[in-house]
Amino acid sequence: MGLMKGSTLFAIFLGSAAIFGSFILEGGKPAALLVIPAMVIVFGGTLAAAMAGSSLQHILRIPTLLRIAFFPPKIDKKHIIDQILLFATIARRDGILGLERRLDDIHYPFLRKLIEISIDGADPETMAAIADTDIEFITERHNANIGLFTKMGGYSPTMGIIGTVMGLISTLAAAGGDPTDLIHHIATAFIATMWGIFMANIVFLPIADKLRAVHTAELQMMNIMIIGVSSLQLGETPSVIRSKLISAFPLAEQSALRSAPLPVPPAI
Repeated sequence: MGLMKGSTLFAIFLGSAAIFGSFILEGGKPAALLVIPAMVIVFGGTLAAAMAGSSLQHILRIPTLLRIAFFPPKIDKKHIIDQILLFATIARRDGILGLERRLDDIHYPFLRKLIEISIDGADPETMAAIADTDIEFITERHNANIGLFTKMGGYSPTMGIIGTVMGLISTLAAAGGDPTDLIHHIATAFIATMWGIFMANIVFLPIADKLRAVHTAELQMMNIMIIGVSSLQLGETPSVIRSKLISAFPLAEQSALRSAPLPVPPAI
């Protein structure tokens, strides 16, 4: 099971359709929401505030982070477990050094790193310590990415309020004319608040939550690899290792996984 690709993009589209569709059903005109000064304040102000509290390099990563949130990488836990079981079978037959010629078959960089460390003679405790260091720095980087969108979700409504206040100041300063025009300008001033709240709750904060979900899924994958390679180093049988690793699946699926045939390594 993995995070459904495109689900975040679809959800943002659905939320936008629900909000703006309701506005149109109430008799509103879409053009009334496209107030360029208000949008410049919200979008430009939010980006500037995020840049002020971060580095330019981090801001330039936003397109990459959006791609990850909208189309997260697929994590096939079953394939990872099968590959670990295959290596465990080879290690029991040929020894841990027998895995060296199979390194190019590993599709996951973190798993390859753990296997290479094991081949180099590291014991399970040393391998786990190195893996924990990797996880610590990965978590730090991911939290910075998540925090960027969380901060933008906090800045955006504030920028909307600033835009509304500026619009009201400009409107009230020109008061004295037709009351209908005054009401129209006041309504326009509140468009900035709408865009600020919309971007925060439909775009920025959901993207932060999706990046957090992607991070959690990646950590689970890495923990599966650490447990599997540690068991491999200890010489545990593939069936025992499988019983450990399938705990990552719901109980309803574990029975079928436990009864599946173990991977058979090719003959030398």
